[in-house]
Amino acid sequence: MSNSLRHAKITPHRSAARGHADHGWLNTYHSFSFSSWYNSKFTQFGSLRVLNEDRVKGNSGFPEHPHSDFEIFSYILSGELTHTDSTHKESDTTESELYRKITRGDIQFTTAGTGVTHAEYNYAQDPVHFLQIWAIPWKRGLTPRYASGRYSDEDKRKGFVNLLSPLKAGVDATAAEEKAGEPTIPGTIPIHADFVMGAGLIEPSGKFEWTVGAQATEATKRKVYVHLPMTKGGKAKIRLDGREDDVLVEGDGAFVEGVNAGDKLIVESVGDAEAEVVVLDTA
Repeated sequence: MSNSLRHAKITPHRSAARGHADHGWLNTYHSFSFSSWYNSKFTQFGSLRVLNEDRVKGNSGFPEHPHSDFEIFSYILSGELTHTDSTHKESDTTESELYRKITRGDIQFTTAGTGVTHAEYNYAQDPVHFLQIWAIPWKRGLTPRYASGRYSDEDKRKGFVNLLSPLKAGVDATAAEEKAGEPTIPGTIPIHADFVMGAGLIEPSGKFEWTVGAQATEATKRKVYVHLPMTKGGKAKIRLDGREDDVLVEGDGAFVEGVNAGDKLIVESVGDAEAEVVVLDTA
């Protein structure tokens, strides 16, 4: 297959180059510098700051801890995770709203803003496998808020599904517009950044097309990070833009630079198993 993005620079970020820690209850891989692991080559990519691929054992999890001034979201690959946070008070929230169990295909999203505390715990027997992602917001001091969404595998097998898109009102949103929380792309979760997230499930020999910017931004110059989670025991592989040198195996990512809004990035599944592909598109 011939490549269509000759002007783009595509640089694989191999799984072995990620940071890794095994704490027993948590087995985690860091695509970008995080916690005690630092690599000057991998600090951020546009507004993308953190991409951790985590597995948490049953009956364990992250105790209550604080965050501020990041957009933080978890994408569940398998298992279940229960989330609690300080944006909801027990006095004015039902128990079902206060404790949110998220499962396969769900996203839990928090604008940390001026400060939140939250906890994530796996009360099940089986491990939970998920991606935790942080983006840098377009301004500090935002009002904390919580959102969640569920996106079906059936839709993801038809093509890339948009999961997050910028708050439509933009950086100068009023309090009323913040409360309304209207995203640029209907059906997505609004994020306070020029940032779009998509996901797709591509069968072997299948090809999906990602439109850079997802028609959700006015910024012409874009960057795209593609990640292939470790979900199929090493049997999934993808190729980007038809480039033989840019085949990714599970755990790998790729930096796609020098692209413009509206460009088409072809993602081809070239392994023996369905590939779950996550796309993070930023200015």
